[in-house]
Amino acid sequence: MADAKVIPFDEDTRTRRGASRPRGRTAARKPVEASGANALAALPVEDSTVRDQAAAGPEDPVRPAAAAGPDAGATGPTPEEAHDGTRPAAAGGPLVAALGQAADRLLGGPWERRVAHGLAFLRRRVTGDYEVDDFGYDEDLTDQLLMSLLRPLYESYFRVEVKGIENIPAEGGALVVANHSGTLPLDGLMMQVAVHDNHPAGRHLRLLAADLVFVLPLVNELARKAGHTLACAEDAQRLLERGEVVGVMPEGFKGLGKPFSERYKLQRFGRGGFVATALKTRVPIVPCSIVGAEEIYPMIGNAKTAARLLGFPYFPMTPTFPWLGPLGLVPLPTKWTIQFGEPIATDGYAPEAAEDPMLVFNLTDQVRETIQHTLYKLLVQRRSVFF
Repeated sequence: MADAKVIPFDEDTRTRRGASRPRGRTAARKPVEASGANALAALPVEDSTVRDQAAAGPEDPVRPAAAAGPDAGATGPTPEEAHDGTRPAAAGGPLVAALGQAADRLLGGPWERRVAHGLAFLRRRVTGDYEVDDFGYDEDLTDQLLMSLLRPLYESYFRVEVKGIENIPAEGGALVVANHSGTLPLDGLMMQVAVHDNHPAGRHLRLLAADLVFVLPLVNELARKAGHTLACAEDAQRLLERGEVVGVMPEGFKGLGKPFSERYKLQRFGRGGFVATALKTRVPIVPCSIVGAEEIYPMIGNAKTAARLLGFPYFPMTPTFPWLGPLGLVPLPTKWTIQFGEPIATDGYAPEAAEDPMLVFNLTDQVRETIQHTLYKLLVQRRSVFF
């Protein structure tokens, strides 16, 4: 009978089972400890493969540390790396990372930062640690809540493309003059988000709104909080003298409620009161052209009797409203482009220039023609109403 091999029962058995093998890069590169070397050396030469596997542990073949999987590193990924997918998450990390990425998409950014900002916002509202100006503008509420509510519509639904935002000055007053359309005044709100989110200096657009806005329940309060004010020369002048960026749509209800057959044809700009205000305050006039708003509610009719009964300037009839009821109020997902043109300077005119009717008329016509020409140019470049 052949002699039997004697296998010592000591700490070497732990080495063969991998019970105390080091993890990560150390497992791939660190030489075998002295306590297990004697047992490994006892193996025959032809069993070198077995010896190598025993050195690396029974579960892991000898391989580079970079290929060792999520547990290879001595330290796991940071939470930011786990969320953005730049590095694999640690044990149990795939589910945590997936939840983190879903929260990031829903909240529009790293969810921890969004939650922290939300809690800070609630604290300020409870303690009254925020400011409201004499027009009712609540900048904190606008930045943290109102813009967040409008942003999905701006980014994902209308997919607004902004051009020429640098034409709005980084400081000082400016008067942004835009075309008006769409049956409901969503174009003004999208223009406000465009300035808020894209201007490198973080400017805020203060819109001039019609009287009707400030007599409607709830709409009145929200408009004031968002920085809107009555479309009158006195309010506009006060804001411009403070160095604010003011937005005006001189077409008013004539542009907002025009039939679909007259889309992108500018209506009359009134008497040029916005030009006179710009001349008095010596601020630049920035023409703004908006493409895409005309098609969100194609107005094919106007129920004038209903409009008179409700006190509205018009009662729109579209292919979906009022036939589909509240569902007809959902706008069509058109693709928008908002372009801010080169500013028209007014500081070169004499202070009494605002009283010159011919000069006011000529500047008004210049602004109107600039916007109309840009609209035609953008329409030619547009591939589709929806894409």
